[in-house]
Amino acid sequence: MSADPTQVLAFETDCHIFQDSHCGFPAPGLHSFLFQPLWGDADSNLYFNKPMLLALLGSIIVVGFFWAAFRKPKVVPGKLQMVAETGYDFIRRGIVYETIGRREGEKYVPLVVSLFFFVWMMNLWSIIPVAQFPVTSIIAYPIVLALIVYVLWVSLTFKRHGFVGAFKNFTGYDKSLGPVLPLAMLIEFFSNLLVRPFTHAVRLFANMFAGHTLLLLFTIASWYLLNGIGIAYAGVSFVMVIVMTAFELFIQALQAYVFVLLTCTFIQGALAKHH
Repeated sequence: MSADPTQVLAFETDCHIFQDSHCGFPAPGLHSFLFQPLWGDADSNLYFNKPMLLALLGSIIVVGFFWAAFRKPKVVPGKLQMVAETGYDFIRRGIVYETIGRREGEKYVPLVVSLFFFVWMMNLWSIIPVAQFPVTSIIAYPIVLALIVYVLWVSLTFKRHGFVGAFKNFTGYDKSLGPVLPLAMLIEFFSNLLVRPFTHAVRLFANMFAGHTLLLLFTIASWYLLNGIGIAYAGVSFVMVIVMTAFELFIQALQAYVFVLLTCTFIQGALAKHH
């Protein structure tokens, strides 16, 4: 349920076009991403709401899936184990090995696989009946995930290169730049330590936020136009709901892929020798 009493979803209203002159289109907006607490009090900042519930359930689903698939692994895998192995191997070989390398990257495979399937599951909630909300469209969740990667990246850089080497890594130190070196180092420093982690989180958030808004828009429009001559337009809008749902399926997987690809790029940059 929305925290804003003015929020109206398609299934919560009898409002249709041509039905009432005072019946306006209940457009989605920021209020579509606010939810009343399922438990606790929002004013005290100690509460549990729908996105939190979906995040918890998503974590349980991902852990439960891999536990069920690998708790009794077989040489000739069953269907569930085969699906899990395919997904795991795709991330390991197609992303981690290709970006970091097999020798260096093997130890980071569990982290990257976990991030991919967690982000993907959080995105998938958008098209799952009853849930119908992508958790990653709330920026707090991408920020926390990006922060985990950021801390790993910075700590690895200092561990591998020491303080001086890490400083050169973050600032892109290159004495051949001559007089422009101080300016270039300043730009690189802010770009690496502030802009990169910020865009890492925002890229995921913005895509999921926009996708959910579009789905809401066409879903509500389908209901709102379902009256009189508007039925013809409602049919077109409903077709767009189907098209956007299919498109969202692609975007959800793509954004999970991009998030872990950038994660591996950060790790590779931390491990690479600075020249």
